[in-house]
Amino acid sequence: MVRCGGAVLRKYGNFIDDLRLYVRGGTGGMGYPRLGGEGGRGGDVWFVAQERTTLKTIRDRYPQKRFLAGAGANSSVKALKGEKGKDCEVHVPVGISVLCDDGRQIGELNAAGERLLAARGGLGGSLATNFLPCKGQRRIVRLDLKLIADVGLVGFPNAGKSSLLSKISHAKPEIANYVFTTVQPELGKVMYADYKQISVADLPGLIEGAHANKGMGHKFLKHVERTKQLLLVVDISGFQLSIKTRFRTAFETILLLTKELELYKEELLTKPALLAINKMDLPCAKDNLSELMKQLENPQDFLHLLQEEVIPANTLEFKDIIPISTYTGEGIEELKACIRKSIDEEAEQENEEYRKKKLLLLQTSEEGQVNRS
Repeated sequence: MVRCGGAVLRKYGNFIDDLRLYVRGGTGGMGYPRLGGEGGRGGDVWFVAQERTTLKTIRDRYPQKRFLAGAGANSSVKALKGEKGKDCEVHVPVGISVLCDDGRQIGELNAAGERLLAARGGLGGSLATNFLPCKGQRRIVRLDLKLIADVGLVGFPNAGKSSLLSKISHAKPEIANYVFTTVQPELGKVMYADYKQISVADLPGLIEGAHANKGMGHKFLKHVERTKQLLLVVDISGFQLSIKTRFRTAFETILLLTKELELYKEELLTKPALLAINKMDLPCAKDNLSELMKQLENPQDFLHLLQEEVIPANTLEFKDIIPISTYTGEGIEELKACIRKSIDEEAEQENEEYRKKKLLLLQTSEEGQVNRS
């Protein structure tokens, strides 16, 4: 049973990644003191992960966001044991974290079909409760969505991430020659000749200070957490957000992006990473690339020339560095091949680790059987 009350949500564009709602388990049924009958337990509220469901769907379908499970049946002469109340199932997107209103995490739903108990129903009246029913659990919870993708595009505004996504996938993000074209995450699928598909998320451009939530930084950075790999996209000619901000060379841009990731969550730097150097069709791009490659080969030789605020404590190790042009198409096929190779290598490594664990468990089990005999 679903009823409606109040809800609070945060959104940018039409994309919602945070939704606050009220859940309540059903009240238990009355006991039957004369015959020792026990009332039915109240129904539970469950969140069930489902593909093609969005937080916007939930908001539109249930505008006031109150989810109440059914009450348990009272005990009676005909049925001393009352029936359990009807459960309330709420379909939510895959990739959801469920949080209490105070920020504590209740659990996560990372695969279709996974279930999470949001509010437990109350016990039915019995001898232990003097045959009086208990109320169901009630609380306000927050659904926090983090996109799940194989690869996350990371870069400053206007680096060409949206153009790149449109080149390597069938996605149609908004593209223009001004800053902050992308205001909501876009997902695309890279299709290969053998029908392999790799999902790529175009995340809205970061700015300096994103780790401290500048420019809605936390909204954007949190989506990087659940991508398997990072693909940094950098403009070879450098970047300047506005006339009031400093111009950053491509080398400084890479360091700044690394620092923003590091300051938000240091573990992000342990993800496999690729680097796409975009806009190679521009004048002087070849000279700039030659200089950048020298800087990346021996970054320590150049750090003393930079401001301390730009330098991260740790640097990203790029598996491949690919010069590209989303305008001419240069390097796009090579980049797609590198993405595929990197994803396949990581999958093989995970499989190998899984096989080793299974073998170790098997050996441990056999040794235990030998010792017992």
